[in-house]
Amino acid sequence: MPLTVVPTPIGNLGDITLRVLRYLREADLVACEDTRRTGRLLAHYEIKQNLVAYHEHNEERLAPELAERAKSENVALVTDAGTPLVSDPGYRLVRACIEAGVKVEALPGPSALTTALVASGLPADTVVFAGFPPRKGRERMALLQRIAGESSTFVLFESPHRLVRTLGDLPDQTPVAVCRELTKLHEEVFRGTAEEAARHYSGGTKGEIVLVVRGGTAKAEESMDDAVRRAQMYVREGESPSRAAARAARESGKRRGEIYRRLVSAERAFPPDACSLYNALR
Repeated sequence: MPLTVVPTPIGNLGDITLRVLRYLREADLVACEDTRRTGRLLAHYEIKQNLVAYHEHNEERLAPELAERAKSENVALVTDAGTPLVSDPGYRLVRACIEAGVKVEALPGPSALTTALVASGLPADTVVFAGFPPRKGRERMALLQRIAGESSTFVLFESPHRLVRTLGDLPDQTPVAVCRELTKLHEEVFRGTAEEAARHYSGGTKGEIVLVVRGGTAKAEESMDDAVRRAQMYVREGESPSRAAARAARESGKRRGEIYRRLVSAERAFPPDACSLYNALR
C-alpha cells in the first residue's frame, strides 16, 4: 500500500484534480494538519473520511506509526493548503515510509510557490525557494546577502506584518513581485522594484503573501565586453551562440541582441581551430 502525497487548493476550491478526489475517496486514512479545515474541504466534495491530525507538533511521534499503517492501508497526506512538504509538515513521514519500504506517490497539484513564480514575470530558469526568511540574526543576513549577490530568482513566503521590512532590506532597485491571496477573491500581484513595493504596502496589508525576488542586483554592473566574454565561454562549453547570448543576457542584464551581434562578429578574430568549433556550433 502507498503513502500518497495529496495537494489541495491554496484558495479557489475549483483548483482540485479528479485524481486527487479519487485518491481522497479511496484512502483508508487521511493525515492532515487541521482536521476541521480538511473536513470542510472533504464535505464540499461530499467525501467522508477517517481523519488524523498530523502537524509540526506531533509529526516526529506520529511519522513511524503512520508509516507502519501505510504498509497495509492507503494513507493520504494533505496539509491545510497546497502541496505537502513545501514549508509544511510531511518530510518526516515521507522519509519514514521510504525507510520502511513503503511506496510513496506524489500527486501534482496546487502550489503557491509555482503559481507566484509564473505570475511574477521574473526569470524562472534558476530558482531558489527559501521558505519563510529568518526574522533576525546572522541567518537572515546571510540570506539577504545571498539574494543580493546571486543571479537567481528567489521565492519566499512572508508575513504581511514583516513584508515592508523585508522589502526594505533588499537593494532599492531589486525587481520583485508581491503575490498576495493567490487564487482567492482578492488576489493581487504587484510587480516593480523593492523600493516601489515597500512604498505601495507602507500602509499595511493582509493575507497570505509570496514574495518573488530577482537576485544579483547588488553585484557590480558587468560591462558589455564582460558579457560577450561570458557568452564566448558558454559557446566553448558547447552551447549555440543564440543560447549563449540569451544566457549571458539574463546573467548580466545586458541586451541579448547586442551580445549576439558582438559574439558573431568576434568570429573573424578567432584562430582557425576555434573558428571551426564556433561554426560547428552555429
